[in-house]
Amino acid sequence: MQSANMLLRRIVRTSLLPFAAQHGMKKDLFPLSRTLSSSLCLKQDKSCEPSQKLDLDEWKKVMKSGLQEEVSEMASEPKELSSLAAARETLEMWRLAGRAVPENISEEQLKTFMECPSKSAKKKYLKYLHIKELHKKNDKRKMDEKRERRLEAQDQASETDETKKSSFLYFWSHTMDKAYNWRAAQSMIFGQPLVFDMSYEKEMTVREVTNTVRQIVMSESSNRRSVDPFHIHFCNFKDDSLYHREFIKNYREAWDKLLITVTDQCYTEIFPKDKLIYLTADSPNVMKTFDHDKIYIVGSMVDKSIKTGVSLARAKRLGLETAALPLEKYLLWSTGAKNLTLDQMMHILLTLKDTADWKKALEFVPKRKYCGFVNKPVKELKKTLDLINTLKLGKGREKVEKQFSKNYPKK
Repeated sequence: MQSANMLLRRIVRTSLLPFAAQHGMKKDLFPLSRTLSSSLCLKQDKSCEPSQKLDLDEWKKVMKSGLQEEVSEMASEPKELSSLAAARETLEMWRLAGRAVPENISEEQLKTFMECPSKSAKKKYLKYLHIKELHKKNDKRKMDEKRERRLEAQDQASETDETKKSSFLYFWSHTMDKAYNWRAAQSMIFGQPLVFDMSYEKEMTVREVTNTVRQIVMSESSNRRSVDPFHIHFCNFKDDSLYHREFIKNYREAWDKLLITVTDQCYTEIFPKDKLIYLTADSPNVMKTFDHDKIYIVGSMVDKSIKTGVSLARAKRLGLETAALPLEKYLLWSTGAKNLTLDQMMHILLTLKDTADWKKALEFVPKRKYCGFVNKPVKELKKTLDLINTLKLGKGREKVEKQFSKNYPKK
């Protein structure tokens, strides 16, 4: 019996324990082998009959089959892990080779990459992930820049608020506001009316209406700060319109305190027709002088497509006199349309009202639109422009240069 026990222990130690040590199962199998050997010893001690012998071959088969099942179960998990690791290594190699590969990739994306049927499909999928990652980085960069700009604006606003807190500046701004408001209040009684036609909402998009209101706000601000302001009228103004909503966005609580006249009536119902002049760039009549007894109308419209004839047609339907600024008479026009913004028109009209000088008034026209003021007759200046254009095109350059030298000598 002792020899049988010794033989069993040797078999367990020599066959099972080294195999378990290789696969990390020594701790689990060692108590199992000890219990098996002890149970067999107890059975053999109880049954001392020589006929009951231990079948070692059958026991070995059972133990080997159990071990093979456990090893196969544990080996199936690292197989998947090894395939993912191999996929990550190929991605790293492709990145080092300079291909479009994302820097960070999840396990799900890696599994879909492994499931791609061909190499080209894998490349396309990785390129898609790379572009998606670049878009995310770009959006994050934009958000960071926007946050930095907002913080800078807040810092600047805080600095301006600190300067406003000083007693002298606060007193100065407060008194100047009072003076401006007093002038605007005086203009509502004695000032010359200036009408903004607010009936062009259907002719514009929402963005164009926003730009129009912004320009009118700037016009009202410059008018309030002038020496002799106009009495501004908003005619054909409807409540809860796009104009109204945009004005409330810009003015907020100050909208109800503005020293202007807002009405839904047409200007022909308020003023006599013989005193009204509609200012439009499409008018054939050129404005020669500023008339203090007339009431000028400005169309509240901003359009990127430059719809010609809209304001002129409206003035003709109402039977009103029209006029255009003498831009060609005083300016050597080069490029662009002759339409001006509403705040530029306000500056020009205020300067004409105060000084009656066209040269000073037309300085508010953007300099990109004209070459300079007209000092010579218009016909000669047009000839020079034609000659310059032909020189740029290179057509008959020698003849043009001779003609140019004859007409305009060095003296």
